Amino acid sequence: MARFDIRLRDGRVLQKELFTLTFSRSGGPGGQHANKTETKVDLRFDVRAALPILGPDDCARILEVLAARLDMEGRVIVVSSEHRSQLDNIEAATARMQALLSTALVRPKRRKKPRPSLGSKLRRLEEKRRHGETKRRRSGRDGD
Repeated sequence: MARFDIRLRDGRVLQKELFTLTFSRSGGPGGQHANKTETKVDLRFDVRAALPILGPDDCARILEVLAARLDMEGRVIVVSSEHRSQLDNIEAATARMQALLSTALVRPKRRKKPRPSLGSKLRRLEEKRRHGETKRRRSGRDGD
């Protein structure tokens, strides 16, 4: 088992104690090499243990946004087996975990309700006045 640190966009660092890195044999090409070496990487991040670093809001957000990637113990899972090298798979899993956590922590901007401008209000009122005058003229009366 190997361990390491991940740095988030906002400068916070998630220590190696929060991650678990395990290896297993990978399928796919590689022949005898793939049958003998453990190149598949399974990287897990313990969200609840990161509570002091991330805070309750960010932890809840990660658990909500990455719910499909959680195991039974509430850890975020990333698996990499696309490379023949264990080191390349570690780098790929680390980069994917860092990207997942960073995007999960981005808060969407609240939509501000648009308000009509003063010019558009005045144009609307002028149009209503003109439309009313047109209808008054059609009635055949003076409008008094």
